[in-house]
Amino acid sequence: MAIDDFFRARLDQMIDLGHPLAVLAERIPWSQIEAALAPAFERKNRQGQVVEINDLFGTTQVIVGTGVISAAGRLRLPIRLMSSLLYLKHAFNLSDEELVVRWSENVVWQYFSGQAYYTPKLPCDATQIGRFRTAIGEADVEALLKATIDTAVQSKAMTPKEFERIIVDTTVQEKAISHPVDSRLLEIARGKVAQAVKRVGITLKQTFAKEGKALRRKAGGYAHARQFRRLRRAVKRQRTILGIVLREIRRKLTTATTECAASLNRLNTLLERVEQIHKQQPKDKNKLYALHAPEVECIGKGKARKPYEFGVKASITVTHKQGLIVGAKTFPGNTYDGHILHEHLEQTSILLESSSAKPKQVVVDLGFREAHVDNPNVEIIHRGKYKSLTRQQRKWLKRRQAVEPAIGHLKSDHRMDRCWLQGKLGDALHAALCATGYNLR
Repeated sequence: MAIDDFFRARLDQMIDLGHPLAVLAERIPWSQIEAALAPAFERKNRQGQVVEINDLFGTTQVIVGTGVISAAGRLRLPIRLMSSLLYLKHAFNLSDEELVVRWSENVVWQYFSGQAYYTPKLPCDATQIGRFRTAIGEADVEALLKATIDTAVQSKAMTPKEFERIIVDTTVQEKAISHPVDSRLLEIARGKVAQAVKRVGITLKQTFAKEGKALRRKAGGYAHARQFRRLRRAVKRQRTILGIVLREIRRKLTTATTECAASLNRLNTLLERVEQIHKQQPKDKNKLYALHAPEVECIGKGKARKPYEFGVKASITVTHKQGLIVGAKTFPGNTYDGHILHEHLEQTSILLESSSAKPKQVVVDLGFREAHVDNPNVEIIHRGKYKSLTRQQRKWLKRRQAVEPAIGHLKSDHRMDRCWLQGKLGDALHAALCATGYNLR
């Protein structure tokens, strides 16, 4: 409870307390969220290492890294503030930079974040939102999603019985990469590896910078003009000069002058990825589509306008009647839909444990035809067995398409169209956060 300030008006006296966000500020279980997220920020008690230091008085042994709490540095920001920023970011489709600026101008957002008085300053640096998101991890981000579901039940917007029948569908959460054309990949690989070896002190005889740039421009022109024989010739030359650079680097790698082990490790990782790009052919499987995002997969969902999408498969679960999202999970490896339903229903059951409800009927499309083998306790309804369905089940099946607009809103209004977060963990965090923004909105 904040102490009243004679010279400032409280936020609850400045805003309309009937505003949806003001109502949610009182109904979201913030204490439950703080209890779930607090262990991620507990101070680690490190044992320390004994290090020998030479000074004027000789060699002495000092213990470093003991985990002693220092008076220096600023205090941790409140968990409620950072959690509310993640909610608002995905509810209103904002970047981190836009979010902190708009938060400093919006009194309702500040009230939602637990502030008692208007604060004209930024709540934090924009980079702290990303660090907070990474620190809490996938399990705690799911706790934020669970809080939105519990709020819907406590405010009687949903009844626990509605969670017994759900709709499940998969989509592709695309990664923020350029379209992986071979000529572009080869030129970027050549340029990146030439820069990396320069940083560790290796001088190359020739980097082919001028020729590589010209070949990339020619390949783009040939592809546009549909001159595929010339295009193949240009790509073949790009692959040749990349091989020349890689072989010279391997010969000179032992002469690297840097003493930083981390730099050499980064270089070796980059060389492995570049060699994979150099070797892969158009018809190969498990190709590398981006140097900075090796987890990206090529997924075809049968769309005429977009035959292939580059990212990760994401599974979305909504309630059958009102369309609240009760599950959002990514599945690396482009697994068959029927094989991932069991794992996805496990996540949904965990998110619904406070309501004491479990899914009993699952309405799906034909991609989940073989899912009944791994889920004997759940009634799976799809049009592949239409003749054996009862009249009630056929009525439920007609509403399967209700999940499609939910996926469309996730992509157009809640940032699921492109994932900018790093690695497989970033994909998982992004999918769950987009679902929290959808539910909050």
